[in-house]
Amino acid sequence: MARNKLGKKLVQQVWERAGARCEYCRWPSAYNVDPMHVEHILPVSRRGADSPDNLALSCAGCNLSKGSEIAAVDPDSGDRVPIFHPRQDRWEEHFSWSLDGILVVGITPTGRATVVALELNREALMKLRDAIPAVGNQ
Repeated sequence: MARNKLGKKLVQQVWERAGARCEYCRWPSAYNVDPMHVEHILPVSRRGADSPDNLALSCAGCNLSKGSEIAAVDPDSGDRVPIFHPRQDRWEEHFSWSLDGILVVGITPTGRATVVALELNREALMKLRDAIPAVGNQ
């Protein structure tokens, strides 16, 4: 069964709320090669709605890594914990930046699990953060 596409107004609202940057890795859309995605935080396959509180702006890398997952394993404890939820969690409470601004560092179980599950420090992204340091860690 085909789903209705998200309306233009709703998509614009998601973009504006996110400041045109991925809500997971924080990479700005202006420096993104691939189109940004308006993704379902709780996937439609898990009965997630097309409502503003369930939508996030995501780069293709983060969205494709996340897929339909809502939880992941914290590499420190081995516990399965929720993945970062952009509408319910504050980024600064779960992540920080390495001193050089190249790595996203998970500082909570959710942060650590999200860094691994969404590959927030994938090689191409780290190279971009290194090449364009002013935009990566804002």
